[in-house]
Amino acid sequence: MVSKLRVQRIADRMREELSEMMIKEVHDPRLTGISVTDVTVDRELAYAEVYVSALEGSERAEDVLAGLEHAGGFLRRELAKRIELRVFPRLRFHWDPTPERA
Repeated sequence: MVSKLRVQRIADRMREELSEMMIKEVHDPRLTGISVTDVTVDRELAYAEVYVSALEGSERAEDVLAGLEHAGGFLRRELAKRIELRVFPRLRFHWDPTPERA
């Protein structure tokens, strides 16, 4: 198991890298205008929960999540190149309704 501080650092780095990749490298039209709101990683580094939202709101949630599942392998591979871990966590994508409620 990894310390809580290290898990938080890994999650923050993943959020930064994913946000940058969404802007520069992902060219799927379903993923335009989305933002990565949060990333949480479990203590065993097996899974990373990625929370996203879009400016248009939850009516795009289904398309965005489908696009992220389609691009999941690419995103995981690119993150593994940028963040050096022995075993890289699998990505799980979730819709974050918090910005809509705020």
